[in-house]
Amino acid sequence: MSQRPQRVLTGITTSGTPHLGNYVGAVRPAITASRAPSTESFYFLADLHSLIKAQDPARTQRSTLEIAATWLAAGLDPSKVWFYRQSDVPETTELMWLLTCVAGKGILNRAHAYKAAVDKNRADGEDDDAAVTAGLFMYPVLMAADILIFNADRVPVGRDQIQHIEMARDFAQRFNHVYGRDWFNLPEAAIDDNVATLPGLDGRKMSKSYDNTIPLFVPQAQLKKLVFSILTDSKMPGEAKSTDGSALFQLYQAFATPDETAGFAAAFADGIGWGDAKQQLFDVVEREIAPMRERYEDLIARPGDIEDTLRDGGQRLRERYAIPLLRELRDAVGLRNLGSAASIPSDAPASAKAAPPAFKQYREADGKFYFKLVDGERVLLQSAAFDAPRDAGQTIARLRRGELALADAPATLGDGIDAATVQTAFDALAAADAEKAAS
Repeated sequence: MSQRPQRVLTGITTSGTPHLGNYVGAVRPAITASRAPSTESFYFLADLHSLIKAQDPARTQRSTLEIAATWLAAGLDPSKVWFYRQSDVPETTELMWLLTCVAGKGILNRAHAYKAAVDKNRADGEDDDAAVTAGLFMYPVLMAADILIFNADRVPVGRDQIQHIEMARDFAQRFNHVYGRDWFNLPEAAIDDNVATLPGLDGRKMSKSYDNTIPLFVPQAQLKKLVFSILTDSKMPGEAKSTDGSALFQLYQAFATPDETAGFAAAFADGIGWGDAKQQLFDVVEREIAPMRERYEDLIARPGDIEDTLRDGGQRLRERYAIPLLRELRDAVGLRNLGSAASIPSDAPASAKAAPPAFKQYREADGKFYFKLVDGERVLLQSAAFDAPRDAGQTIARLRRGELALADAPATLGDGIDAATVQTAFDALAAADAEKAAS
């Protein structure tokens, strides 16, 4: 049996108008990655997520249109990837409820966004949950459903989103354990530390919250006006200028070839005037953006075609993956046809075979990474802190393969647990691995 392609899933928040920073930091690298061989790519417009912050219907609709058009104009090919709108796959929210019923509230209490809201309320002398919606609190469960409904293997995220992937893993492990089968594989966070962060007009990170952005598809004349408004120092033409910390240089580098960038750096050293430097920046940006702008304007003028593209992607995904999976999950949890209740399959989960112990990886508020070995609700083994998730994962792998003795592991036994109990758990894991490999 051939191995299925690796599934990579990317969520695209539908809020605001895309700018150059979004394009360089997210859109361009994601589209390049979508062309990788042996990869099945999923790109979805996270319109349900956007409702947590933006409750302006017209803005939500317009933003969804603009962002869909942006990705299509930038080169995303719906015939080669899955491109869909989150709300067009209703099985996602059904799965969210199934996961909600196994998700630990204590884990959700530790979610960064929720904790930040509570901390702000406390600092302001308010009740902990003042103005905190259930949507904000349950955000990680919806994100887990987005990932698990297609059993994604990798999810490209920033470091601030690692916690959400760890939560998705935890919910998946818990569901698998409760219902006695590996319904979900465990997704991995894909971190790219080389993703570019562009400066805005004032030199700070380009962000809508700073009102310093350069919208991606403004008309040519407006783009030039914005480029020429970028903040620079007071050095005159003929005076050498440093590229270090220069917003102008960083923006140029993001759109130019290596040879062009080297030439631009030499021009800085030779004292190029700021007006000439800005003209050169405008030229390289416009060179890349102009063809996309033309496609974008054509797409925006045909919103019905974008609607058809998104609906088609969502419907095909539902038929291929979401509907069959939810049919199985409903049966697994007991939401069954009452007429067939007398003929429960002999391989029914939970009662037929106990789930083996499981390792769980997670990140704590101290920023460190940990793992624990659990058997149902019992914690058999609790690790020490690791600086990176990979280190924790490698330690788990060595323990499972028997390459690391329990006495030498950076971990402590759970309360009331002895080494023999943990060894029995290791044996059960090895047997489960062997059975899975043979099936």
